[in-house]
Amino acid sequence: MSAIDTAPSTFTGIALRMPNGGMTDEQFYQFCMLNPDLRIERTPDKIIEIMPPTNSETGKQNFTLSGEIYIWHKKNKLGEGFDSSTGFKLPNGAERSPDAAWISSERWNAIPKDKRQRFAPIAPDFVAEIRSSDQSLNHSKDKMEEYIECGCQLAWLIDPKSRKTWVYQSNGDIHTIPFEEPLSGGDVMPGFEVRMADIFE
Repeated sequence: MSAIDTAPSTFTGIALRMPNGGMTDEQFYQFCMLNPDLRIERTPDKIIEIMPPTNSETGKQNFTLSGEIYIWHKKNKLGEGFDSSTGFKLPNGAERSPDAAWISSERWNAIPKDKRQRFAPIAPDFVAEIRSSDQSLNHSKDKMEEYIECGCQLAWLIDPKSRKTWVYQSNGDIHTIPFEEPLSGGDVMPGFEVRMADIFE
C-alpha cells in the first residue's frame, strides 16, 4: 500500500510514499513507462512526485527554448541535448526530468551505453525548468538547488508569471535576470545566448 499526499508542502502535484524503502530503480522505470502521459519524478527520499502533462502554452514555450538550444548545439557540437521527457538519476538518488538539459560530450560518452537506455546516472551540465502557473515557486527553487548540489554547472528557473529567470551557478551564485535581458550559457555552453522575452511574447 502507498500513502498519497501533497508532501513536501511546497509541491503542488500528488506525492506517493511507498512502503519498505519504495520501488527499486527498475520498478520505478517500469512504472514511468506504464504511465507515459504523466510527468513522474522521485525525490532522494523515494517519494514519487506525479505531475499532470504541461499545459499547451508552457509546452509551446518548452519547444521554442529547446529549439534555441538545438540551433546552438548543431553549430557547436560540444555535447548532447535532451527534451522534457528525459529522466536522469542524480547522484543523491533522485530521478528528475528537467524541461531542457544539456551534457558535454566527454561526460555523456563516459556513461556505459546500457545505462543510457534507462535514466542515465548523471546530473546534466545545464538544466532549464519553465515554471507553470500551478507549480510552487519554492519547490521549483529547491529543485534548482538540488541540481547544483548534484553537480550541475548552470541551472535556469524560468518564471513567466514574474517574467524573471533565476540563474543558479555551480559556485553558489544566484542571479535574477529580467526577461528583457539576454541569458548566457557562459563557460558551460559557450556562445549560447537567448532572451526570454523573445520566447514569452
